[in-house]
Amino acid sequence: MKGLWRGAATQKRSRRSYDRSVEAMAASVVGIVLAGGRGTRLRGLYDDVPKPLIPCAGKPFIEWVIAHLHRQGVNDVLVSLGHLAPVARAHFDSREPDGVAIRSVVETQALGTGGAIAFAWDTLAPSPTILACNGDSLVLTDLRPSIAAVVEGRADGALVGVQCEDCTRFGSMDVGPDGMLRGFHEKRPGRGLINAGVYVLSARLRSDFADARPLSIETDVFPRMLANGRRLLVHPTDAPFLDIGLPETVAQADGFLQRFFDQRACAGSGS
Repeated sequence: MKGLWRGAATQKRSRRSYDRSVEAMAASVVGIVLAGGRGTRLRGLYDDVPKPLIPCAGKPFIEWVIAHLHRQGVNDVLVSLGHLAPVARAHFDSREPDGVAIRSVVETQALGTGGAIAFAWDTLAPSPTILACNGDSLVLTDLRPSIAAVVEGRADGALVGVQCEDCTRFGSMDVGPDGMLRGFHEKRPGRGLINAGVYVLSARLRSDFADARPLSIETDVFPRMLANGRRLLVHPTDAPFLDIGLPETVAQADGFLQRFFDQRACAGSGS
């Protein structure tokens, strides 16, 4: 029994040491949350607020995204705004402190996802490793292994792929046996991994973003990275995922968050 106890204690110490190490890695990462879209498919429903600020389960949806980043240990967040930017800035100016430092930039033209990431990234000096995600979608998976893989240099970047039973409506990711991205498939039936729009990117990848605008992350940026020999790790998950881009998914948001989101993460807990 004593040997078993010592083994368990050693495992606990190793786990605490790993957690502290990953927390330090995450603290060096800057989160970039993209919140500049117009939400055209929601026109007539929420015309007075940017789509990521649509109220869901008692607070703007983007606050749930920020809370999830905080839970991963990312406490420095840059929000890229566009449509109705003054409304969003007013919200962040009046936000209660919760341990997350939030800054914002404003896109003055349509940039595409790749262009928006590059635009926000260029305001950060010195150029850090970033965790880029959308302010209108949320995948409730542990991002710390992806952060560790990039910060430790085992991959140049990491993408989250959500398991989908039928990819007829989506493009899917082509992943090699080593877990690295090989490319993207066009929409086709069958099970696959769809792009969740969450990316951990090392600073050296900034040079792979072309100067053209708008710039697509899937059709312009990632193919260029692969052509340049970059190693892009795919983090597969079947975790709960929600995108509030449609009226019916906005209607699902309250139930989704109440069912799946750990409420402690919204109180500023990093656990």
